[in-house]
Amino acid sequence: MFRIEQDLIGEVKIPKDAYYGIHTARAAENFKVSNNRVHPELIKALAVVKQAAADANMTVGLLDRKIGDAIYQAAGEIAEGKYLDQFIVDALQGGAGTSTNMNMNEVVANRAIELLGGEKGDYSLVHPINHVNMSQSTNDVYPTALRIAAMRMLQPLSESCAVLQGALQKKEAEFAGVLKVGRTEMQDAVPITLGQEFSAYAEAISRDRWRLYKVEERLRQINLGGTAVGTGLNAQRRYIYTVVERLRGLTGLGLSRAENMIDVTQNADVFVEVSGLIKANATTLAKIASDLRLLSSGPRAGLAEIKLPDLQAGSSIMPGKVNPVMPEMITQVAYQVIAHDMAITLAVQAGQLELNAFLPLIAANLLPAMEILSQAMRLFADRCILGISADKERCRELLHNSISIVTTLVPHIGYDEAAKIAKEALQRNTGVRQVILEKGIMTAEDLDAVLKPETAVKAGVLGR
Repeated sequence: MFRIEQDLIGEVKIPKDAYYGIHTARAAENFKVSNNRVHPELIKALAVVKQAAADANMTVGLLDRKIGDAIYQAAGEIAEGKYLDQFIVDALQGGAGTSTNMNMNEVVANRAIELLGGEKGDYSLVHPINHVNMSQSTNDVYPTALRIAAMRMLQPLSESCAVLQGALQKKEAEFAGVLKVGRTEMQDAVPITLGQEFSAYAEAISRDRWRLYKVEERLRQINLGGTAVGTGLNAQRRYIYTVVERLRGLTGLGLSRAENMIDVTQNADVFVEVSGLIKANATTLAKIASDLRLLSSGPRAGLAEIKLPDLQAGSSIMPGKVNPVMPEMITQVAYQVIAHDMAITLAVQAGQLELNAFLPLIAANLLPAMEILSQAMRLFADRCILGISADKERCRELLHNSISIVTTLVPHIGYDEAAKIAKEALQRNTGVRQVILEKGIMTAEDLDAVLKPETAVKAGVLGR
């Protein structure tokens, strides 16, 4: 069953039960691109904007209260997650988000018509543009909604950072007494504890968490009320101030009207800033994952200083093989986030004059990046970090067989002499201690005072 809707281009058949209308149907046909729909958080945020606009328009006497109340209720239902299946336009769309805005206008209008007892498509009762889009433009509601969606998604992302940081700190404490060889440029270096390595991971994630917590402040300024180019044409001054106040109340976010709405309408650099900090989090995760893959390599032919949880079979041909699947997962997520950041960067710089036409691309990359990163960090903490165990014997074996501990002798015998000892120990495949005693460079008592792995991880000169 269909209903017929008409615009200046012609007529289109719309499914009778559909809440969307002719503008949405045309856009869905035009943008059959990725099969990815607009992110649900952006849809819900845009619905809240429509609620605030309806409230403000009623308050200033522009919108009939009966119609306005129906619009407010309909938009509120969408903001709660209802009717998301009615938003059928592809995420990658031309028009700076106009198709998404029109999709919203039509769904809200038809649901409001239904609430008033009418039939979908009877826009004499509630009109998508004249009523739902009153005092608005895509160019002020869409970027405002994107900022709201991003702010809302920052909280779970920051919380995921906190979960991962906590897991790493737990391992930091657990591995505090596990001495091992440090490595620089993939070569043996001075001793370190496994706990100290994990402390560095935890600190890096802590920085990411703080950055993400603070970046919300950069998203608070909105251009709602600026309409097409930020001048506020066709929006009453009372409406402009009222709508921001209503939106702040509905969202509970510290939103404020931008002092220069023309700037906020045409410039999207804030999204590059936010994306860049998310990318920083991704690079930290990729580095940690890389380290864990190295430290757990083996089990017989690698470093094998730590053991990751066994989660699933690692090979269809090699029995008993188990792969580091969670570090591999988090690495892929990190790379995807970095790729999202590149798309956002290109989209932001491509804005021209009074508007950035590529806001849909920014939204299609920013929100999914935040979502997958948040989910991935929680999985990484729960299914990898918390289950890591240390092979203390393996760490001790590698430490005592390493020549790197000769570094502790430099203050006592000089760099050149220490280098000779290291070279001879390597050539003879023996320990540093044995070479020193054979040459009579130091007594066993003095050597024991210096070559203590337990104190080699602390600041200072050993034996003094």
